[in-house]
Amino acid sequence: MDPELEAFLPFVPQGDLSDPLASRRAYAEVASARPLPDLSDLEVEDRTVPAASDTAASTAPGVPVRLYRPRRTRGALVWMHGGGWAMGDVDTEHPWAARIALDADLVVISVGYRLAPEAPFPAAMDDVYTVLNWAAENAAELGIDPDRIAVGGHSAGANLAAAVSLRARDEQGPPIRFQLLNEPSLDDRQESWSARNFTDTPWATRKLLTQAWQLYLGAVPATVYAAPARATDLSGLPPAYIATAEFDPSRDEQIDYALRLLQAGVSVELHQWPGTFHGSQAVLSAEVSQRQVAELTGALRRAMAA
Repeated sequence: MDPELEAFLPFVPQGDLSDPLASRRAYAEVASARPLPDLSDLEVEDRTVPAASDTAASTAPGVPVRLYRPRRTRGALVWMHGGGWAMGDVDTEHPWAARIALDADLVVISVGYRLAPEAPFPAAMDDVYTVLNWAAENAAELGIDPDRIAVGGHSAGANLAAAVSLRARDEQGPPIRFQLLNEPSLDDRQESWSARNFTDTPWATRKLLTQAWQLYLGAVPATVYAAPARATDLSGLPPAYIATAEFDPSRDEQIDYALRLLQAGVSVELHQWPGTFHGSQAVLSAEVSQRQVAELTGALRRAMAA
């Protein structure tokens, strides 16, 4: 373990989703303590994207989003928060979304997708796909290039980014320029070496991941749009940046997904961060966390400038 991160281990909360409502409150409390970057160079606006008329999302209210517009921009990023599909919203993701917009010079569209267990799969993925289509259709109003739209997220949010990339490919949806997958949850089967051996790592324990997948899937068997690692054809997907943490039960499924993308002809940048654990980049004082954040935003800048 990185020594700077190890010093914070006594303060890392125990991951538990046995009471999703209590977990959401605790998650929001931790998020509220994160420092905010200087927002003076950002225009921040809350909007509601109308629900799609041709999906299950049509029975739901519109999708809340928070827009972050920097003074100059290279494109747009549809961004999904983490939280095991059961926690988080645009408020808890506010510090991260703002930082990405500022550092990557992107219009960031932070998505407040519906949460499990009240709204299990495919609700969250439908919401993200709705926002992706909305961003492409309203590019002129948003001041973005429709050919420079990326998707990305942390953990469960990275799962949704990978899933919506598959769906957009399969349904000939809006072109996605890039997918940024930071510590993505990709495989509900949890059969990899890291999933079997890292059972009690900080925050993301095997128990927590099992709970999250159960809440997200509900009674529905996993499909490729729920668990992208189940996809057999990864060709034709957008270029990807995949970041993994060394002490993460999901580490090996993330590395395997990167290798399979490469074997399918997809350009991939894979960065395995030694001494880190799932979500440890929230410890912003650690030098390795600062490098992680810089690499994430740097990857976005490079992808959008190409």
